[in-house]
Amino acid sequence: MASVVVDTSVWVEFFAGRRPKELVEALENGVVWLPAIVVSELISGAGTAEQREEIGELLQEVAVIETNLEHWIHVGDLRRTLRARGVTVSVPDAHVAQCAIERNAVLLTRDRVFTRIANHTWLRLG
Repeated sequence: MASVVVDTSVWVEFFAGRRPKELVEALENGVVWLPAIVVSELISGAGTAEQREEIGELLQEVAVIETNLEHWIHVGDLRRTLRARGVTVSVPDAHVAQCAIERNAVLLTRDRVFTRIANHTWLRLG
């Protein structure tokens, strides 16, 4: 199974108990990558101490993507390239997409902005 980067939208389903099949399989195969910004989004959305604890347990099991300056330059380049093609995306969305592109990984998401990004880049969606 190919590596997967998982966007917040899929994690929200997971923590709501819907357990998306593709995410469960990726977790079982140990091929999940988690962008650091997604960690922030999940923590800020945790409504209870129990939810916060569940997110903390997840962080013990999946690889969090560490980024360097070169990555952030590529994020800026991605946004610039997309804007030139009439597609405006946020820095967080460009960061998540760039994480998947750099790892040649499939991005698991429910957010349609990534379809627009994929139409103009090497981003692969699952």
